[in-house]
Amino acid sequence: MNRPGIAEPLLMPGPGSPWSRVRQSMAWHGHVVVQANWRDWLPAAFTDPELRPLLGARDWRRLRTLRDPETRDRFAASRLLVKYTAGAALQAAPDTVELAYKAGGRPYLRGCDQIEVSLSHTGDLLVVGLNRRGRIGVDTERADRRIQYSAIHRHLCTPDERRRLAGLPQAEQQHRVLRTWTLKEAYTKALGQGMRMGFTQFGFDTGATSLLTPQGAPASHGEWTFATFVLDGGYLVAVACHDAGLDQEGDTAVGTMLDEGFLGEVVDLVGRAER
Repeated sequence: MNRPGIAEPLLMPGPGSPWSRVRQSMAWHGHVVVQANWRDWLPAAFTDPELRPLLGARDWRRLRTLRDPETRDRFAASRLLVKYTAGAALQAAPDTVELAYKAGGRPYLRGCDQIEVSLSHTGDLLVVGLNRRGRIGVDTERADRRIQYSAIHRHLCTPDERRRLAGLPQAEQQHRVLRTWTLKEAYTKALGQGMRMGFTQFGFDTGATSLLTPQGAPASHGEWTFATFVLDGGYLVAVACHDAGLDQEGDTAVGTMLDEGFLGEVVDLVGRAER
């Protein structure tokens, strides 16, 4: 099911996880995907007196507006997972990583635009993807989720996909529909389009590894890689990873990845503070 080049999601059950694996994946693959049960991060999230500066002003304000306790907990855990993962990739302390948001809510690392970020969650699972070579999108669903093909096929599938799915046994049809759904979510997230891009405007081949036009012709030249993984706990994770040929040497240390303009602003601020 998976093409070489998509790294398997790494389990990171808390701040004390082996974060060197993130650094290795970024160096070897150009990207990393991590997974965690958000409940495993709760002790770190809510006994740490540094939670407020670690989250940052924007996410701290958002956390304070959330009324449902479980939603609050999951939100805090998800942002900690992003910051610890990015910190490991950049060889920087998590509290020095500034998470910001583009229009539509897509997260990014302020001052490190060369690294793309994607975040997804369902149930107890959190998934974070980072990519230094191009865009990345991750999506997750319960692997046992039931989707009625007859109810959604005209909104989800291209004519080519419908031809291939229509005659399948129900169990296989259900499996492929769910895999297609999560992959299309991941791809549109990577493009920054989300639900604004119609799922019938593009499709995937039978192996769910290649992008196709609605009529079934190739729609890319190998710059996109796709994969799905079934994780322990019964979750399906889809990854869409783009390689634009960026940063081939594999160095993602903060001194290398930090935008020069942003670095200049930091130096100026430090200089003014010292005067």
